Amino acid sequence: MALKGRDLVSIRDLSPREITDLLSASRKMIPIAEGKKSSNALAGKIVAMAFFEPSTRTRLSFETAVQRLGGRCITIADSGISSMKKGESLYDTVRMLSSYSDAIVIRHPNEGAARLAADASDKPVINAGDGAGQHPTQALLDLATMREAFGTLAGLKVVLLGDLKYGRTVHSLAYALGILGAELVLASPPALRLPDESRSELDQLGVKITEEPDVSRAVRDADVLYVTRIQKERFPDEGEYRKVAGSYRIDASVLASAKPRLIVMHPLPRAGEIDPEVDRTPHAAYFREAFLAVPVRMALLTGVLGAKAG
Repeated sequence: MALKGRDLVSIRDLSPREITDLLSASRKMIPIAEGKKSSNALAGKIVAMAFFEPSTRTRLSFETAVQRLGGRCITIADSGISSMKKGESLYDTVRMLSSYSDAIVIRHPNEGAARLAADASDKPVINAGDGAGQHPTQALLDLATMREAFGTLAGLKVVLLGDLKYGRTVHSLAYALGILGAELVLASPPALRLPDESRSELDQLGVKITEEPDVSRAVRDADVLYVTRIQKERFPDEGEYRKVAGSYRIDASVLASAKPRLIVMHPLPRAGEIDPEVDRTPHAAYFREAFLAVPVRMALLTGVLGAKAG
């Protein structure tokens, strides 16, 4: 893969071949991610974690990935204790971080912040989520979860359920699934439909898309049910959020008519969308999905830093 020195701001920065190569590389990283094999691929490398928005899985899985590969992290986990509190611009903060590290992973509440960071840095920048924009590494680990379960992505029928308007994971994943040959079923409250520009792009790519607001009907022929949390923090008005809060909940009754091999995924955290009873069924794949974040991000980091796992 010719990823060395490149930024990953959007999933569109990767070709279909580069995506599948990354997924293949991540499979080889699993023993390292599990601690069954050691690697010093990133020995001597420092990766800056610039997280200006709350994160659990994304930040910790990136830090785990770096440390499992023998590298080190420097971390901003709260903008309130950085010099941005004093008025320093994001541009200047990133310029400073690029002089201290070999790569930067950034999460920011403002859409477009990752692109600005990439412009400011002379080191590779990886977008770990920018507002309601993109979350490309989440899309990669979601794809890895599906490919592990089914051996392929082409031809899969994937239901995208929930907040398709503000859910940045969906914006990245829908595009990636489309260019890799999956069929999409969109299920959301009317106010949270996939943005028109995303839908138009998928239509231009020739992606097969249907809309089915009834979740029970949507899952009958599906291979994957991808559930998302309604993004309360993205709503400009709390009253609008209250209108759609609790619009759906996945439980055993919803899954009763599903295929035996259907997998239920969720980028997490969940906030009531999936009943804990689903955890005990063979459909639950979200905790495996969370683990696969580590080998996928290991593969990406070694790629952009020009390292080889060994």
